[in-house]
Amino acid sequence: MTRVAEDRLALGSGLPTQAGGSLRLEPAAYGISLHEALALPALRGVEVLAGAGGLGRQVVRVGVWETPDVLPFVRDDELLVTTGYPMLDREDHLPAQFEALARRGVVAVAVKLGAYVRELPPEALGRADAIGLPVLALPSEVSLDDVLNEVLSAVLGRQAALLARSEEIHRALVQIVLGGGGLPEVARALSTGLGLSVVVTDAEGRVAAQAGAHVDAVLAAPGGSLDAPGPDRVVVPIVAGGVSHGRVVAVSEGDISPQDVHAIERAAVVCALVAVKQQAVSAVEERYQADFLRDVLLGRIDDQEVVVRHAAALGWQLDRPLVVVVAQPDAGVRSGPAGDVVTERMAAAWRALLRARDGGALVCGFATEVVAIVGAQSGVQVERTARDLAAAYHDKNAGSARGFTIGVSRVVPGVDAITRAYEQARTCVRVSRQVHGPGGVAHFDRLGVHRLLSLVPDSAELRTFLHETLGELAEPTPQSRDLRRTLEVLLDTNLNVAETARRLHFHYNTLRYRIGKLERILGPFTEDADLRLDLALALRIMPMRGLG
Repeated sequence: MTRVAEDRLALGSGLPTQAGGSLRLEPAAYGISLHEALALPALRGVEVLAGAGGLGRQVVRVGVWETPDVLPFVRDDELLVTTGYPMLDREDHLPAQFEALARRGVVAVAVKLGAYVRELPPEALGRADAIGLPVLALPSEVSLDDVLNEVLSAVLGRQAALLARSEEIHRALVQIVLGGGGLPEVARALSTGLGLSVVVTDAEGRVAAQAGAHVDAVLAAPGGSLDAPGPDRVVVPIVAGGVSHGRVVAVSEGDISPQDVHAIERAAVVCALVAVKQQAVSAVEERYQADFLRDVLLGRIDDQEVVVRHAAALGWQLDRPLVVVVAQPDAGVRSGPAGDVVTERMAAAWRALLRARDGGALVCGFATEVVAIVGAQSGVQVERTARDLAAAYHDKNAGSARGFTIGVSRVVPGVDAITRAYEQARTCVRVSRQVHGPGGVAHFDRLGVHRLLSLVPDSAELRTFLHETLGELAEPTPQSRDLRRTLEVLLDTNLNVAETARRLHFHYNTLRYRIGKLERILGPFTEDADLRLDLALALRIMPMRGLG
């Protein structure tokens, strides 16, 4: 039985539950099948005229077909019973009417033949067969009242038993949570109570808890997903406050009964409560950790041994070579798709990446930035860490704008240099935005002269220097850009004309002509080292935002 119970559980709307939220159930989860209904005393001797393939469908309610125009009054999962009077002299309309009833969710039509209609036309029965709508012939001695009473009693009895069992499981799971248990204990209790294998995932799809004999085989399935449809599993979302916190996946060797589905849905409500409780606890812990980290980053704690010991108690290792990475959201980026602060989403993505890679790393999300302190044994390791951290958030939010500028400090020997490394990383963010715009990744060791230029508070002074030094080459025209490129390569090659011509794919004489033109505009830079320095600085200023 394949069931992906999307939106069956939604805390905050619908019918009230003990959890203070709501529970919406699919009707098919708590009815009786037509096979079971036909075994009732009032329905013994019923002949199946058409649609035998639909006898496994669930009956939740029973209605009486009294008028020809019954469509406005029928409901899903309903068994319609009739004396046949509405079909009198309307046999030509029956094929279309059967099809319309099936579209409205009617489970079956039971007709008492003899009084008004002796038999149903073959065209109508053929259409019912084609659409899988069971058509039943009731014996003439059967009372419709008996059919109504017995079917409804069976449905209500099934619902009462289902709700009682589910309530018992729900109470047991709630007691586990009230006793301090978490998702692993809930998964074990549900697995034991239902005889199923249970996997609970978090919002990112990672396995948070598992129990049962068949879990390992499911997790090891090549290319398989826990959410993949199959005849052996039920998938129920864990939702609280309109936010998904993961899923409960139940796996069986055979079919999973509607009663078990209902119990699994109640278990998902309990898992939602666990998730909300964990969020509340984590929020307090993260605030405490963030306050401590802020004191460390700002150098407010003088005793470094105290810092190292306290960090170790929080699971952070600071007595080793470290690198600080800072990510700040760019202008206009403040909240994610679900309305949460975007720094929280970035911090969650970084924690997920570093959890398996560096157990002693720390990540904290503040209101305006995310800070990670990671172990760094080599420059290559720092490069890989920075690259992966930059990609982590965007992998989780494919299609969204980049939204963050990231700065990476130099490697420092330990906690005593954390404050300096933090300032380096923040400087990288500021300079990267000024030079390259938002969304970049900058390393402190690569800032070069831009680090000094960014400290000049008066952008008008930089702009004046730019135009005085470059003259008409500072203009945003194609010809000026082309000449600036020639000048830049000349300076990079230390005025090596042959190498510059090779890089730019110019003829030697063409380049000599260009050099003459540049000197007429800029002055004798090939002979004046101070002028070359001014020109090199001006070319570095050009890319800085708002100055070029």
